[in-house]
Amino acid sequence: MKSKLSPRIWTAIILLAFSGQLAWGVENQYFNTFMYNNITPDPRPISWMVAASAVTATLTTILMGTLSDRTRSRWGRRRPFILFGYLAWAVFTALFPAAAFFRPVTLAIGMAILFDCIMTFFGSTANDAALNAYITDVTTLENRGRVMSVIEILTWVAVLIVYGGAGVIIDTFGYFTFFYIIGGLVFVLGLAGGLLVQEDPLLERPQGGYWRQIADSLRWKSLVAHRDFFLVLLGISLWSIAQNIFFPYLIIYLQHYLRFDTLTSSLTIAICILVGGIAMAYPLGVLIDRRGRKPVALLAVAAEMVGLILFSLTDRLIPLILTGILWLIPLTAWTIATGAWSKDLFPPDKRGQFAGYYLFFWVMLPMILGPLTGGWLGSAYGIQTVLDGQTAYIPTPLLFQVAGLATLLAAIPLFFVKERKA
Repeated sequence: MKSKLSPRIWTAIILLAFSGQLAWGVENQYFNTFMYNNITPDPRPISWMVAASAVTATLTTILMGTLSDRTRSRWGRRRPFILFGYLAWAVFTALFPAAAFFRPVTLAIGMAILFDCIMTFFGSTANDAALNAYITDVTTLENRGRVMSVIEILTWVAVLIVYGGAGVIIDTFGYFTFFYIIGGLVFVLGLAGGLLVQEDPLLERPQGGYWRQIADSLRWKSLVAHRDFFLVLLGISLWSIAQNIFFPYLIIYLQHYLRFDTLTSSLTIAICILVGGIAMAYPLGVLIDRRGRKPVALLAVAAEMVGLILFSLTDRLIPLILTGILWLIPLTAWTIATGAWSKDLFPPDKRGQFAGYYLFFWVMLPMILGPLTGGWLGSAYGIQTVLDGQTAYIPTPLLFQVAGLATLLAAIPLFFVKERKA
């Protein structure tokens, strides 16, 4: 396999990765907001929807990833899942607000959760399973860090667009038009990117049955054989749990503890992302390809701890931005290094399936354990006050300090992994 990707493959990856991150960003933020503003102001259905979506994403990635591993067609192995998945993903993103038309409210809640799960099924099939496996198929140890850095840049750009521009579109045209626009973008970009996907034909037939392939990978013998992979995943999970202790409460902290207005809070986050995420991603990707995944990941753990604690100790704008950049750079480095490292360890014949295991450790477990820990710290040690006539708890710097120390745990599994060399 060539270490240099063709312009066609680069274009396909960029179009698909960007449109996917745009769709996930909208689902993660504005599906919840739509539910709260247009169906019910009860926050409990949002938590049900988030949990159902996380479980759906993980199971879909494992099952559909395994199916893509075993597919042998004249259209390719990953391409059919990417192309059809992106188009259906776009349609159900646009259809989501239709849930508000159902009555009574309990039925509308159920339909919103159902629509989100269907959208997540197609999104995880196309993006989490097939695209992640395809990227692993076409990259090598020599260039995987660079490719992951470009995907990281696209992720941060999508975050800026979603959080910066979505509010303006919704305020001007409403939620329905907003979801139609996002669905249309994902459809067009997904169609273009899917048609550009190139794959080498695979002639050999997969060994064994579909369910046997899944069962075999979960047996102790297989776990031992892929020990390094699961140790890296354990480190990824511990890191992500630590990040989720504070990340869901970041804007609340800026607005209510530090008393920054909405514009100042948004600009602070945007500047940190521009410098620590977008500007640093590609140089970090080059460094990771040259110096290795393990040393950069371990350095990122220590730097993240320092950055978060320094961030918690300042309350002025400029030092806050500087310390925010200090913890965003290691976050970017860690994401690229461990993303490339885990893909290095995917078994060649089970890359789609193992992308599902990656999602379990990276998304599902941390999204449950991290916010619960942060919520408990906020309520137990936060500042009690009254907002809009209701008792509220304002998170304090303790969240960032605990998260910083918890981040150190992510280094422990990595010490026992020997990195593969090109």
